[in-house]
Amino acid sequence: MQHHILLSKLMRLSWEIQRKKKCIRSKALQSAWTIIQNEDITIYYLVRKHSHEKYPNKVKAKDLTLFAH
Repeated sequence: MQHHILLSKLMRLSWEIQRKKKCIRSKALQSAWTIIQNEDITIYYLVRKHSHEKYPNKVKAKDLTLFAH
């Protein structure tokens, strides 16, 4: 069942990438696969990007996930 959930997340994300970025299907699928495989790194950089330098974050990067498990 876990494999099926991963595939559905992958397909949903790749369709969204393809639609918003207007790229070919294979590139969107590759991008979605990379995002899913590097979820922890992606979250770290997103938190860092959207944080202020003068005060600490209200959330910890380790407590966040891209997809509900």
